[in-house]
Amino acid sequence: MILYAPLPAADWLALFGHFLLLSLLAVGGGLTVAPDINRVLVGKMQLLDEAQFSSSIAIAQASPGPNVLFVAVLGYQAAGLAGALTTLIAMLLPSTTLALAAGRWGHARRQAIGVRAFKAGMAPVVIALLLATAWIMAAETPGRAHLIVTAAAALLAWLTRLHLLLLIAAGAVIGALGWL
Repeated sequence: MILYAPLPAADWLALFGHFLLLSLLAVGGGLTVAPDINRVLVGKMQLLDEAQFSSSIAIAQASPGPNVLFVAVLGYQAAGLAGALTTLIAMLLPSTTLALAAGRWGHARRQAIGVRAFKAGMAPVVIALLLATAWIMAAETPGRAHLIVTAAAALLAWLTRLHLLLLIAAGAVIGALGWL
């Protein structure tokens, strides 16, 4: 039993192209372009109705994993497994390619004054964003034991060569045992 109508080749190309473009516009995460995805999938192409669109996003957001996975669920609802692959690949390809190209470019020019200045300037920004996130999470969590564990993990990461995955695993064990 087919739950969706087969798409003509032009629609596959339009779907792929639209998600390619949205990938580069999705600054702040995939959900930032959800209104435009709705405009195309529900309004223009009529591959989904409003209820399917909303439930697809809800299912994807309730599932563990990266936030952008909702495009695969939408693609699956619209055109089956081929739709899921089309939307997900199109959404990930440009941003991934751009990130890899920028990383390679920066690595090849790591001694250039501009690249060194950029890295030096971004370090405090990244640290401030991490601290802001930690502050927000700490403010919403009852008790203060988690602050001690967080500070200890930060000091261990900073002062030792202990692998970060070991610290993450230790935090998971502490949480699973209910110690915090």
